[in-house]
Amino acid sequence: MTFKLPILPFSTDALEPFMNQQTVEIHHGKHHAGYTTKLNKQIESEGLGELDLETDVFPKTDIFPKGIIINGGQYWNHSFFWDSIAPAGQAPSEKVMTAINDSFGGFDAFKEAFTKEASSVFGSGWTWLCQKKDGSLTLVNTLNHENPLMDSVDSDDVTPLLVIDVWEHAYYLKYQNRRPEFIAAFMEIINWEKVEERMA
Repeated sequence: MTFKLPILPFSTDALEPFMNQQTVEIHHGKHHAGYTTKLNKQIESEGLGELDLETDVFPKTDIFPKGIIINGGQYWNHSFFWDSIAPAGQAPSEKVMTAINDSFGGFDAFKEAFTKEASSVFGSGWTWLCQKKDGSLTLVNTLNHENPLMDSVDSDDVTPLLVIDVWEHAYYLKYQNRRPEFIAAFMEIINWEKVEERMA
């Protein structure tokens, strides 16, 4: 099985001014593409057959080579990230807003909590909005290549709905070391339709 770099669901300039075209092009065409290539080479070198990252690899990280875990995580996380964003203008549906209100006490409280979590990731990582089994929402931080589906992450069996990439390559060209500004910009380009779809 060969993993393929997913095609972006928008043009590389469609997220302006919140995410600039150069960042999108390098992030997708260099970083994500690089993890895709490394993952395929690692699978080939290990002589592994067809793999499903979500069902085969992430629940059993202790039995797969480190290169599969790292590159598989980065491949999957980035694919999830690109689907988490869209050109500005979307608003949460009534269903999503109800879940946010019930779980965080309002949209402003959600934004504050999300910003706090994403700002607090030390070094490189991700902040995920997730849904618990009872339908409530929670925030989960992971480092480096990890995500909430991995058995190495204490995430209480949640379903990821949304993610922000807070590796520096996601924002440094435009925002330099001003991560909170990037997080605020991210809030303007969330793909709320995809969030609702993932909830369903």
